[in-house]
This record gives sequence, structure tokens and C-alpha cells, in this order.
Amino acid sequence: MNNILEETKFIMKKYNIKANKSLGQNFLISEEVVNTIVESSQIKKEDLVIEIGPGLGTLTKFLLEKAGKVICIELDNKMISILKDRFSLYNNFEIINDDVLKVDLKNIISKEKSNGQIQNVKIVANLPYYITTPIIMKLLEEELELESITVMIQKEVADRLIATPGEKNTGAITYSVYYYAISEGILEVPNNSFIPEPEVTSKVIKLAIRKGKAVNLKDKEKMFKIIKNAFMQKRKTLLNSLTNSKTFKSKQDGIEILNSLQISENIRPEELSLEQFAKISDIL
Repeated sequence: MNNILEETKFIMKKYNIKANKSLGQNFLISEEVVNTIVESSQIKKEDLVIEIGPGLGTLTKFLLEKAGKVICIELDNKMISILKDRFSLYNNFEIINDDVLKVDLKNIISKEKSNGQIQNVKIVANLPYYITTPIIMKLLEEELELESITVMIQKEVADRLIATPGEKNTGAITYSVYYYAISEGILEVPNNSFIPEPEVTSKVIKLAIRKGKAVNLKDKEKMFKIIKNAFMQKRKTLLNSLTNSKTFKSKQDGIEILNSLQISENIRPEELSLEQFAKISDIL
């Protein structure tokens, strides 16, 4: 018997809950997936876990057993009352009713770490698919004191996030993730692992935040702007994309820069390594 399925149906009936499509809600009902997420997060008693979008609290229950403290960030008011009911007896549970994109995570983390109980901070979440990328970029770009991010997201997006720059799934975001973290795919999740079933396959991925820099460069913002411009016109060569976006002063200027770095004039943006983008950025 699948206890999580029975429990989810019971909670949905008790609180008269239907999944909110506009918030991208699909409730996870697979015990195997829940266990895999929790295990791959490697949570210890001295960890603070921040869970984004806990929904009915399926994952939360397991996180509370393992972590020193769990802070849930949930936007949907209906879910807040369920979570408060379910976990009111836990003394390591806190809930923030807000949009994660507006929450000052840096402040929360430094406050929790200042009491000396918490050593490491981990993000664990079954993310709403419609805002996966902004959330992950916020977590990385704010350079929070995180050890790891373990999330379940849409497979197609996951494959792009965890690709090695230069592989076939490479997109602009691949370079950002690679710059900040060492990533791995953990598990593919079929759509029958949820109610209601989403139309897409999902995937659990883990990003271990780098302790040192992936590349040394003069200006990080400049490099990411160049990468963004390079991928604006996906079918074009790097030379054409960076000339059209005025990143290179002229085509001739671009040819000279690429030649000086021994990069082919016909190369496409997704074929470059992060180091090569860093070198272009340093020259410019």
C-alpha cells in the first residue's frame, strides 16, 4: 500500500483541496521519490533545511525527522493552514507565508547560523515548474551560504541546468549553474508519481555549491551578459550573435578576438566552454 497516496487523498478530502493550476501545484505521491530526495540531500541534525513550496507537507514530514530545523516558504494560504495543523507539534518547524522570490534568504540564513546550532544550510524542494529558473537563479546569484540545492523540476529544464557547457543540452543557464555549482542528475520521475499528473516528466537534481571559483575572471556580470547575448539568437554563430548585439564593436573586431584565443569563427555559442567565455569577457 502506498501510504503517501492514501495520506494525500485523506488531506485533500479533509481540507477540501484541489491542486491550484496557476501555482503549478502537483502533489507528489511516490514514496520512492520522496525517499530519494531526502537521502540525496544528506541531511544531518546540524542542518537548516529551507523547503520551497511544501504544499501539503509530504516531503516536509521526512525533512523534519532529519534536520535541526526546517523553514518552509509557501505562497498559498490554503496550504499554510494545513502545514500549521500537520506540524504544530514539531519544535523545529517554521513557516513563512510569502513568495520565495521576495524573501530575504541571506538575512534568514545569517540569523539561523548566529545561534550556533546550525552549521550547514540546504535547499530541498519540489519546485513549481512555471518559476523554476528564476528561483534557481536567485539561490545561486545571491551567493547564499548554502551547501546544496536538491530539487525536483521539469526534466527538460533539468537536463539544460546540469549539462556540462559544450554538451548538446547547453543553454545560457547551463553556464550560470556550472559557474556556481557542481551538478548531478539523481532520478527521473514519471508523471504518474503525482496527483494530478503533470503533462511532463520530472527529474530530481542536486547542485553542490562550489567552495572555490569555477573560473577566474575580471568581471562576472560582464561575462554573463556576453553569454546571454550569445544565446539570444540560438541558430547563429557566436561571431554573428556577438556582432549583432554590439558586444563586438564590429565583425572584424570579433574575428580578431576569436583568432587571438584560437576559437573558430564558425563556432556556435553552445560549443564554448565557460573558460572560453571568461577569456572573451576579459579581453572586452
